[in-house]
Amino acid sequence: MTEKSRFNFPIAGKARLAISTLFVLAAGLLVSAGLGLGGCASTTESGAVGAERKQLLLISSQQLEQMAAQSYAKLRADASKKGALNTDPALTQRVRAIAARIQPHTAVFRRDAPAWKWEVNVINSNELNAFCMPGGKIAFYSGLIRQLNLSDQEIAVVMGHEISHALREHSREQVSHAIAAQTTIGIGAALLGLGGGSADLASTAYEALIATKFSRVDESEADSMGLELTARAGYDPRAGVTLWQKMMKAGGSGGRPPEFLSTHPAEANRIQQIESLLPTVIPLYDAARRRN
Repeated sequence: MTEKSRFNFPIAGKARLAISTLFVLAAGLLVSAGLGLGGCASTTESGAVGAERKQLLLISSQQLEQMAAQSYAKLRADASKKGALNTDPALTQRVRAIAARIQPHTAVFRRDAPAWKWEVNVINSNELNAFCMPGGKIAFYSGLIRQLNLSDQEIAVVMGHEISHALREHSREQVSHAIAAQTTIGIGAALLGLGGGSADLASTAYEALIATKFSRVDESEADSMGLELTARAGYDPRAGVTLWQKMMKAGGSGGRPPEFLSTHPAEANRIQQIESLLPTVIPLYDAARRRN
């Protein structure tokens, strides 16, 4: 079974190519500008769930957001040409309404985020897919909602998770780690007099074992932050459990690598994490309900 939706949902086809190109361009801009390695910082406030980890950030938010906007515009144009962009007005309005309820609460993690140039579109496709690019460019694939028969509460969990990736600037962090790793590998190979094959081997090992850990950390952060956003927007965070139960059923039992080699935590572990956070986020949900 190919990976289809593991939060952050792997982006297929042209969308995946656009993101890959985005990363390559970001690395190229950094090198061409002659920027040195920067320090570590946290891109968000901690919130109730405690998103406090320091991050390696070697490229500016502005550069990445500009390229993300260009990639998103191309994705939207390609979907429109195929007649696959927002073909179901009711579904599009449903997804946009959920996003609109969540967006003001992003200020809990980042004061600037509510003023982002948010955009939400639905692509008609059977893929179980959704993502939020840097700067708040969101896409949902209709197959995710229809095939899993998602409730508004479950859509909100997905939405909160994907928005959290953008708030936390995980794409920026991944680009930075890739730049740092490739620089270190290249310098080390040159100092030791190793050929290109050895450097390639080191790079492969990095991707297989170290880089995947960063991605799993990203996913866990997005799970917890997204659950808080879901609750603050007045959507029941317990829907995270039912969502992942549906994901487990849709995924079946075969075709997944062991968790320690995967870029995404096992579904059962994600459910445990969600359940452990419920005592923290349920009061936020109850408060939101009282306000409404």
